[in-house]
Amino acid sequence: MEYFKTGLKSVLGAPLQGSSPPTGAETVERLVDRVQHSTLLDDRRDACRALKSLSKQYRVEVGAQAMDALCQVLEMDRADGEIVSYALDTLCNVMSSEVFEEEEHPDVYQSSKTSLGEQFTEIFMKQTDNIGLVLGFLEEYDFQVRWPALKLLTSLIHNRPRDLQDIILVSPMGVSKLMDLLGDSREVIRNDALILLTHLTKGNANIQKIVAFENAFDRLFDVMADEGYADGGIVVEDCLAIVHNLLKHNTSNQNFFKEGSYIQRLSPMFSLPNDNEDISWSSQKVNNILSSLQVIRMLVMPGNPAQVTSSCQRTIRSSGILEALCGILMASGVPVDVLTETINAVAEIIRGNLANQEYFLTVMAPSKPPRPAIVVLLLSMVNEKQPLELRCSVLYSFQCYLYKNEVGQAQLVQTLLPSSAEVGTGTTGELLVAGLLSGHMLSTWLSAVALSHALVENPAQKEQLLRVALATGPGAQPVTLLQQCSSILQQSTNVQSKVGILMLLAMWLSHCPLAVRDLLNTPSCIPYLTAQVGANEHQEHEELLQGLCAFLMGICVIFNDDSVPSYTRDSLCQLVSKRVGQDVFLDKLGEVSKHELYSKAHKHPQLQATSPEFVLLDHEFCKLFKALEGMVVKAVSPKDAGLHNGGTELTLTATESSLLLQYKELIRSQDNQIQEMRRQLHQYEIERQGSQMQIEELSATVSQLRDQTRLLSAAANTGVTSTLSSDINKLSISNQDNLSKCSELEDELDKLRKDQEDLLVLLADQDTKLMKYKTRLKQLGEKVESDDDDDQRNAEEP
Repeated sequence: MEYFKTGLKSVLGAPLQGSSPPTGAETVERLVDRVQHSTLLDDRRDACRALKSLSKQYRVEVGAQAMDALCQVLEMDRADGEIVSYALDTLCNVMSSEVFEEEEHPDVYQSSKTSLGEQFTEIFMKQTDNIGLVLGFLEEYDFQVRWPALKLLTSLIHNRPRDLQDIILVSPMGVSKLMDLLGDSREVIRNDALILLTHLTKGNANIQKIVAFENAFDRLFDVMADEGYADGGIVVEDCLAIVHNLLKHNTSNQNFFKEGSYIQRLSPMFSLPNDNEDISWSSQKVNNILSSLQVIRMLVMPGNPAQVTSSCQRTIRSSGILEALCGILMASGVPVDVLTETINAVAEIIRGNLANQEYFLTVMAPSKPPRPAIVVLLLSMVNEKQPLELRCSVLYSFQCYLYKNEVGQAQLVQTLLPSSAEVGTGTTGELLVAGLLSGHMLSTWLSAVALSHALVENPAQKEQLLRVALATGPGAQPVTLLQQCSSILQQSTNVQSKVGILMLLAMWLSHCPLAVRDLLNTPSCIPYLTAQVGANEHQEHEELLQGLCAFLMGICVIFNDDSVPSYTRDSLCQLVSKRVGQDVFLDKLGEVSKHELYSKAHKHPQLQATSPEFVLLDHEFCKLFKALEGMVVKAVSPKDAGLHNGGTELTLTATESSLLLQYKELIRSQDNQIQEMRRQLHQYEIERQGSQMQIEELSATVSQLRDQTRLLSAAANTGVTSTLSSDINKLSISNQDNLSKCSELEDELDKLRKDQEDLLVLLADQDTKLMKYKTRLKQLGEKVESDDDDDQRNAEEP
């Protein structure tokens, strides 16, 4: 503290004897004056050093008064590294997002939605040349200049990311200057550059492309190799975060990444020692591997173009990464979050790729005797003791294995048929049926959905599955799997289990008349569905359950071959009309697509649920529902006479023809009105553009005034009124002249309104006095003419 006082005395001079010490605002004001007007560089340097010392405690004062002076130093004294470092450090403190312990006024802007640092950042970035100045200092190798410039840019992008991205994008060589920092031998600069690039590359496709073609991938992989890949520190995680940003939703960069053989350079991240039981899974190692898996998934995620995905899937397989990931799946001691994300990554690597799907089927678990990895995973899925995230990821991997894999679908169904040689050996089909019949609501749902994916776009396997028979007990007559599903649906009391069975039945019966016939022949199934659709319960998810029952009944109408006399198409439609009501039926059907989980499940194939109660709808089922909903509505809607029943204008009656002509005339009239409104809209658009230009000019002026007001407010809250108030008043006067298209007219209008109000008041007073005088004269016995007499006399006078 004594050193600080001595430094200020050397800059400002000792206070006069007997005078009170200067306040912080006064001290800052004098220092700013010294920076702006001193002719000696040493004096300006000392003043900047003092401002840096005060910038944390008196951040408001320094930011409000010294920002322009510091920018002037960066521009005029850039040759002196020491004074530049003081100016940059001071600006860093002013625009920091944190609140300093020694800060004197931490609650000045507590009521504001934006932090103090963000407000100063907005003012600083209004002058885009300021960013160019800071970027220029990145070219300086001097540590005391390059590092504070880097820190200042990091603060700016933290406070105003979009604005800084736009400025850097148009700045000459702006991205190149940032990329050069990755080659700095000083780790602190290199690491801070990684943090800055992480923010810079987030959500901006143009910057992502520039960074990628600035040799970013090579530089980042070189850093990760130096750090030791997965065994490295947080720097590896930062590098992978940048790679992830560069690839996210950016097809150009994904192709560049694949063609540049960068996928192969990811393989060391997944290498495990032979004795994997001795692996030390530190928290940082877990984070590094999770980040690597997210990069892999970004290349093969379902939302990517099919050509890019398939090409990356082949490269991942040929590079040995798929084999390494399968090794992690079967390794012991792997943390559950790493195991879950690895399963998800493997799922998307094999999704829709027959060669990778066939390889996945050959992976064996290191057990005695060895068992297929897919069987071991399904055991985890139907096990109630496993975490929800892990069970959902196994379901996703199984769905991806069956996706567009007719061979895999057929093999699954074959394990359930009586002729299968693998019956009783714990096959995939037996595990799914066991989970279906387990009585555990989540296991039933997962197994039903997994089994339904063996039937997606595969009518042959739907018919084959009808042959599956189950033994319900010793000596009992076997029942078909379809009958067992119907029994579970009617006997279960859990909504989740019922929803899973209904989705399986809907997938099974669609486009399969034989399956529809068997369901219609199942006792009490249609009465149960009818009762459910007509129910009036409003408990949680009950409306969804009723909507699914309506959808299943609609499928029975659409794909009905009329082979069951008691439940033909027409009889089912009459049943809906008489027992439920067509309006009620359609309302219940519409509840499915209105459900909060429907849109989420329809967007992405992977089931993402944080708790079991959110596990309800499947992606493939939502696709089926969207494809068939319109057909169901049309099938059960009333068949009106006339045009709805295939009639034409030639078959209409005279009354119907007249009505049709009226409708046509109405449509023609409305079409003319639309054309006229479009013409008017075009004219209004031209006028709006002219008004918009005027608004933009005024907005620029208002924005400048707002900045000045903010500075004045900051100064007023801390006692700064002298120099700052004078400067702002001068600026306000100059800006006032620009707004004089408006103020003079408003003053004139206000004056006229005021005069009018004064006249009305005077007239009211005059009337009151006149009435008072008339009343007084009447009291004195004088004859007083009424208002009507006055009006009549005035009318008779020429």
